[in-house]
Amino acid sequence: MTNVSVLGCGYWGPNLVRNLKSATGCRVRKVCDLRAERLAYLKDMHPDVEVTQDFASVIDSEDTDALVIATPIKTHYPLARLALLAGKHVFVEKPLATSVAECEELLSLAKARSLVIMVGHTFVYSPTVRKIKEVVASGDLGEVIYISSRRLNLGLLQQDMNVAWDLAPHDISIILYVLGKMPLSVNCQGKAHVNPNVEDVTNITLNFANGGFAIIHNSWIDPRKVRETTIVGTRKMLVYDDIEPLDKMRIFDKCVEIPPHYDTFAEFTYSYHYGDMYVPYIKQVEPLKVECQSFVDSIETGVASDSDGREGLKVVRILVAASESLKNNGALVELGDGKRADGKKAVTA
Repeated sequence: MTNVSVLGCGYWGPNLVRNLKSATGCRVRKVCDLRAERLAYLKDMHPDVEVTQDFASVIDSEDTDALVIATPIKTHYPLARLALLAGKHVFVEKPLATSVAECEELLSLAKARSLVIMVGHTFVYSPTVRKIKEVVASGDLGEVIYISSRRLNLGLLQQDMNVAWDLAPHDISIILYVLGKMPLSVNCQGKAHVNPNVEDVTNITLNFANGGFAIIHNSWIDPRKVRETTIVGTRKMLVYDDIEPLDKMRIFDKCVEIPPHYDTFAEFTYSYHYGDMYVPYIKQVEPLKVECQSFVDSIETGVASDSDGREGLKVVRILVAASESLKNNGALVELGDGKRADGKKAVTA
């Protein structure tokens, strides 16, 4: 039995507690938050869980094997570091940390102590996203030409991070999971409209080796809530709409074909192929439930989850590169040993 305690009882903390309590082989011991009213709320829902405002006592607790961190982003690294030094397995809500160096230190600490470190990339545990990965890997769509991902809403503005750091980790983790590879370069543009120091609208482009690319549009000031990803292949196209309650994924048998042979320009015409649209049956399970069970299973078996610390590091590398690009008016930032547009050393992948 793995004894787990949760640090942070804000918007997401209670959801984590609920799903951890339903996980096989898991017992939720304590929940910690600085706000007494949030702890009172949690205690009403889960009377058997101990609540406290003392973070240090939870981290050092002998009856806790693992810590789940659902606190503001700036606290992810220091709390995760303390937890690993205390010999605890760690689950950190996205993003893992605020820099590549912080992520690398956390991974090094976890490896040295044979501890699990996992990141809350919840959507990679979605049955729909897993089905999408299967479809892409099968070649049914053909070669992926581009991916367009939109995650928009009105409100929930943050003060300590821009919209890219808040929303894009979901889109980035989905894209990396589905494609199974990192981009070669990143560029990002954005604007701040509400808070002059915090971008509330951003566009990130990920450029891949085969010439394919992904566009990620995030906004806190859009009139509609949108959670949509479109994948365009050389043979077929796929649309994933997470807002849809049932038919979340649709595959369109559509593509644009170029004639292989022609003698004159007059004979050259594009051919538009229009086929059927179909909706695969996908049994829906709460992704967070699968994610929480994966954390417990990873601790018990030692098998890495689909969102282990290495995956968290990849997402932060891309976010850091996007931030560099944003500061340089959308200049291309290469991941690896390349150079930035301003001649400085690029973010290393």
